Amino acid sequence: MTSVLFVVSAADHWTLNDGTLHPTGYWAEELAEPHRLFTEAGWSITIATPKGVAPTVDEGSLAAGATGGEERSTELRSYLDSIPALKSPASIDDVTAADYDVVFYPGGHGPMEDLAVDTTSGQIMADTIASGRILGVLCHAPAALLAATAADGTWPFLAYRMTGFTDAEEALGGLAPKAKWLVQARLVELGADFVEGASFAEHIEIDRNLYTGQNPASSVKLASAIIDAVAAQK
Repeated sequence: MTSVLFVVSAADHWTLNDGTLHPTGYWAEELAEPHRLFTEAGWSITIATPKGVAPTVDEGSLAAGATGGEERSTELRSYLDSIPALKSPASIDDVTAADYDVVFYPGGHGPMEDLAVDTTSGQIMADTIASGRILGVLCHAPAALLAATAADGTWPFLAYRMTGFTDAEEALGGLAPKAKWLVQARLVELGADFVEGASFAEHIEIDRNLYTGQNPASSVKLASAIIDAVAAQK
């Protein structure tokens, strides 16, 4: 059976450049849709967070304006409530990347607060990319790539083609002027080959064993591409 590790932010806020705390967490669709698709594919799923803290869903991701309507919001909330592991996740300190066929990171602004500076998460990412196993990273979760360091001390994602939540999307969402830093800009500074799709439109990039999605609209396409890749390996 294919096994997948979800690494989820434990942050419930994002510290803005004026020191205020913006309520956040993980983005509902970005966890729910890949989890649903991997479950339907018959995969075994483990959810882990820093220190095993139960993750917080960004309530903004369940607002009708974000989901497309109250019915969809209710559907997403019900699905998330049906996942026992979200209430009692494993700690990333207690998991080993080599035990999983796929490692997957959903987004939300939460990863910008904790996973971007979490060396344990960074090691999981570095080990996964070096092993050839699939690493899937969605929306704001590429912020977690910033904490990864290869065995030789270099950034393991140098020159990798990737995408993620763009600076333009952050500006359109109104939070760019308040941010201490932006995901796209920081990844480009480190040497990523960042590919920017149309704002809020479905867009994924695949480079070797790194699978990235730009935004919530890319959740299904990214998860489906990972499922197809695993099937092709068998």
